[in-house]
Amino acid sequence: MQITLMAIGKTDSKELASLIDKYEKRLRRYIKFQLLVIPDLKNSKNLSESQQKEKEGALILAQIESSDVVVLLDEKGKSFTSMSFSNYLQKKMNSGLKRLVFVIGGPYGFGEEVYARCNEKISLSSMTFSHQMVRLFAIEQVYRAFTILRNEPYHHQ
Repeated sequence: MQITLMAIGKTDSKELASLIDKYEKRLRRYIKFQLLVIPDLKNSKNLSESQQKEKEGALILAQIESSDVVVLLDEKGKSFTSMSFSNYLQKKMNSGLKRLVFVIGGPYGFGEEVYARCNEKISLSSMTFSHQMVRLFAIEQVYRAFTILRNEPYHHQ
């Protein structure tokens, strides 16, 4: 199985980019992983919120294959503990799935087309974080899940 984390726009913070890179490298020891960054929309200031979600949605959907399981990182999604998330990933791997795609939306979230295509929604927190921070949190949680599955001493209960 491959895990892809799809996000809109580049990471501006060098410190965050460095941490994201650190966890990407760690994660690749366990599974095939890809961080797929979709470039920011040009002239987004001239677009309404719904137009921006529609255009970003089209870019997201263009990267998704019909066999992908698509999981939106959405505040209204299902919450997990780190332990239950590791079990979730294990079940996905056991199912013979080819690619699991986690998607971080743009500043206004997702358009209806993306919601219609998704298979599941997961919430990292009921708090709001910057989209750049969410990348780090998502990659770290996937890494943590694999250390839990391997009984490695990263996660403490």
